Amino acid sequence: MPAGSKPQGDGLAIIFSAPSGAGKTTLVRHLMSKPALALGFSVSATTRQPRKGEKDGVDYHFLSAADFAEKVTNGEFVEYEEVYEGLSYGTLCNEVERLWRDGRTPLFDVDVVGGQTLKAVFGDSALSIFVMPPSMLALEDRLRSRGTDDEAALEKRIAKSQQEMEAAPAFDLRLVNDDLDLAKQEAEDMVGDFLERAFH
Repeated sequence: MPAGSKPQGDGLAIIFSAPSGAGKTTLVRHLMSKPALALGFSVSATTRQPRKGEKDGVDYHFLSAADFAEKVTNGEFVEYEEVYEGLSYGTLCNEVERLWRDGRTPLFDVDVVGGQTLKAVFGDSALSIFVMPPSMLALEDRLRSRGTDDEAALEKRIAKSQQEMEAAPAFDLRLVNDDLDLAKQEAEDMVGDFLERAFH
């Protein structure tokens, strides 16, 4: 995945990555509910169609493939990736800059490749956390219980997750999401400690 441009400014960043089904989005939502951390959710851009109930600019910045490609050419992305043919996701520089201007630390909920790229762009000013399932079996159970994929898509996701697990050592910290309440507390502590160290 190509690393794009570094956003203008020198703020911090928090990166959460995980294989699909490990529970990172639940942890990110929990962190966003803690005003003391002063986090801002970084809304990704995507070329996929909005799902029912999703709002442009809130859940994602929904772009046409042509718009997305133009922004890539103009160097407007911090990172971007074509996940499947015709389906791209990315982080816009102006999204990060907006959060920094608001005095908030951007919180990223991205896939494993995106997380590694963001860490490469931000370096020491970012904390990257890899959320792990207690086991591959537990992950498979979670993906199945979602009921959102047919068997073929499920197999594809599981294979991708196994591959993504190998990237765990590339992240600053690893968080095993076995007991959700415990994982929420750990996530809070990890982020709080990082921000405290950086601001003092």
